[in-house]
Amino acid sequence: MNDYSLFQVMGPIMVGPSSSHTAGACRIANAARNLCPFPFKKATFYLHGSFLMTYKGHGTDRALLAGILGIKPDDDRIIQSFAYAKEAGLDYKFIKQDLGEVHPNSVKIILEGEGDQEFELMGSSIGGGNIELIELDGYEISFKNQFPTFILQYPEQKGVIAHVSRFISDAGYNIESIDTKKKGKKVTLSIELTHPADEDLKEKVLSSPLFDFARYLDTVD
Repeated sequence: MNDYSLFQVMGPIMVGPSSSHTAGACRIANAARNLCPFPFKKATFYLHGSFLMTYKGHGTDRALLAGILGIKPDDDRIIQSFAYAKEAGLDYKFIKQDLGEVHPNSVKIILEGEGDQEFELMGSSIGGGNIELIELDGYEISFKNQFPTFILQYPEQKGVIAHVSRFISDAGYNIESIDTKKKGKKVTLSIELTHPADEDLKEKVLSSPLFDFARYLDTVD
């Protein structure tokens, strides 16, 4: 017999008509906001599959804007996210695009800051408000919103996993899983923890000179 969480049985607490098209979309955008390493002024949403077909009727556009602004899926302000985006001075647009062999409820988000600053995240809403982040700046990643996670990128070299694992172990934390993805000579390392990291551990890991990109992502409510 399969085990199911209460969340999976009852569904998420949310604003909107569809957990996949609103709650999931909001969480993906909120994750993009939290992972982006710079203040951004512009957001472009590339909508794929059923997101592309029904994004206005199901409120996916409002949910994505809300998430980028830091609004959570259970917040009534989702309904007014266009007004909040205007108030925040956020430049945004929605583009229909085939993103390839990905889940039909998928979106690629590009955030732009000063000068040539650009951050790209692709994620999928896989049902019941659950999400999976699958690509960051063109590199495959693994984040399923189940555990707090360090997402780290670095030029391929020996000893990096051991280095980070030692920080985590010395701080008294347990590792839930470790996942590595390699593209060319760059490695993307995702380390899930069983419990949220404190500020001291985050500082030690994220400030390491080993990494080109280093962010910590807690589960997105």
